[in-house]
Amino acid sequence: MEEEAKFHIDLTREKMEKAIKHLDDELLHIRAGKATPAILDGIHVEYYGANMPLAQVSSIGTPDPKTIVIQPWDKTMFEVIEKAILAANIGLTPINNGEVIRLNFPPLTEERRKNLVKQIKNMAENTKISIRNARREVLEDFKKLQKDGLAEDIIKESEHKVQEMTDSHIKKVDILVSAKEKEIMTV
Repeated sequence: MEEEAKFHIDLTREKMEKAIKHLDDELLHIRAGKATPAILDGIHVEYYGANMPLAQVSSIGTPDPKTIVIQPWDKTMFEVIEKAILAANIGLTPINNGEVIRLNFPPLTEERRKNLVKQIKNMAENTKISIRNARREVLEDFKKLQKDGLAEDIIKESEHKVQEMTDSHIKKVDILVSAKEKEIMTV
């Protein structure tokens, strides 16, 4: 029976880690005024009949903090890549000089920075809710296990472990959000 409590704790840890990973991925895609190739991760282009990620048909670099440079491996891809970037609606206009496609990141206005901070705090709160929901679900599972005969001291110890895990994951959320907020508010 003790193994079953451990199984539930591991499952809960996995759910909490997934919530943190999701938040981390979401934060990568928020444009903080700094050029980051991660903003292009979700963009796919049609390449010889196949739908390919942009990074698989070109090299992507950041020569300076305000610019992303995309160099297609096939010269026929310039127009396709430009259309895909515009369709992705990431708020950047591609500039094609025949050799490379440049994406210039304009500086963020104070109002836009504040809106982005609100947005990431909202994401953080949703992640914390997911973490707390995972805790609530496992605590309900523990109650069922107790009814099925699992010793009360094992239940109490398991609940304590879950609470420590919850606190630790919520702290990770706060750290991630704090770092992103600092990045956004740095002019």
